[in-house]
Amino acid sequence: MKYLMDSNTYIQAKNQYYGMVFCPAYWDWLDAKFASGEVGSIEFMGQEIKAGNDDLADWAQQRSNHFIAHDDELTQSVFSDIVNFVMAQDFDPANRDNFLAKGDPWLIAKAKTMGATVVTHEATYSPATRKVKIPNICQQFDVLCISTFDLLNELKPKFILEYPDKS
Repeated sequence: MKYLMDSNTYIQAKNQYYGMVFCPAYWDWLDAKFASGEVGSIEFMGQEIKAGNDDLADWAQQRSNHFIAHDDELTQSVFSDIVNFVMAQDFDPANRDNFLAKGDPWLIAKAKTMGATVVTHEATYSPATRKVKIPNICQQFDVLCISTFDLLNELKPKFILEYPDKS
């Protein structure tokens, strides 16, 4: 995989700009990009999405193969490095603990071991912040990090407009 997606990219797409009913082409495109080995995510992110009770959870349930294993030895080693780094910083304890309890550090660790780019909607925070954010940790571990819109600009999909049949 060249790109690993954070769960927020799926959730925000479904809730906002690529709703599953009015923009099915986006979801078909994700299927095609997974099939080509370009885009996917990790099992932890899949679990977060599947825990919902909506169309996105149903979609993810039918696509377990989109969410790859992240428990290999090398990923675990990088995950440990990320945990050690985060624990050594002056982050807000509640924010830090929330970050470490979720899939974010695993996503970064897997991307690092694969040479993949993380795709997230989180923004980079000032180095003085006490919040743990994916882009900041990616930067610390030399992992590229982009937004969904950057991903779309890089891969250049075309979502074609269709009008519903009014008969």
